[in-house]
Amino acid sequence: MLRLFAALPIRDDIADWLAPMQGDVSGASWRPRLNFHITLQFFGDVERNKAVDLDLALADIRAPQMKLKLSGAGFFGSNQPYALWAGVAYDEALADLARQCARAARRLGLPIEKRKFIPHVTLAYCHNTPLEEALGFVRRFEHVQSAPFWADRFHLYSSRLGGGPSRYTAEADYPLGG
Repeated sequence: MLRLFAALPIRDDIADWLAPMQGDVSGASWRPRLNFHITLQFFGDVERNKAVDLDLALADIRAPQMKLKLSGAGFFGSNQPYALWAGVAYDEALADLARQCARAARRLGLPIEKRKFIPHVTLAYCHNTPLEEALGFVRRFEHVQSAPFWADRFHLYSSRLGGGPSRYTAEADYPLGG
């Protein structure tokens, strides 16, 4: 079994821009910059033969390159924060790419995320982080905006858990705009 998700990679200059947002929140387990990405669809644990089919389905996706911008900050978990993130300004091409990834999964019988697509870069996972500190994080960064950057590809990543932060490996690469 492989734990898989589709995501846009984050360039080094954007990771440099994100790094100063990390710090000063109790219980936050800050993600290494190598783990920064914009998740399009989480597929979960997938058998290897189904992963091959998923790769072929994702390779058939046609989407344009897109100019994106990180904007604002937030957290998941309402009263019990479990993740801090930097937001991505709304982009219809990005939302459509996420929908295409979900359709590919659905056609293969893979479960898909039921929650609304909120494009973001996870900066930290939280463990007993006080709500007030998560709200303070949002207030500090709610108006930040990165320079625009081009997304020209997405990846099928595998995730390996245990012994510290998850380790992500790009298993396949799919160019955009082709």
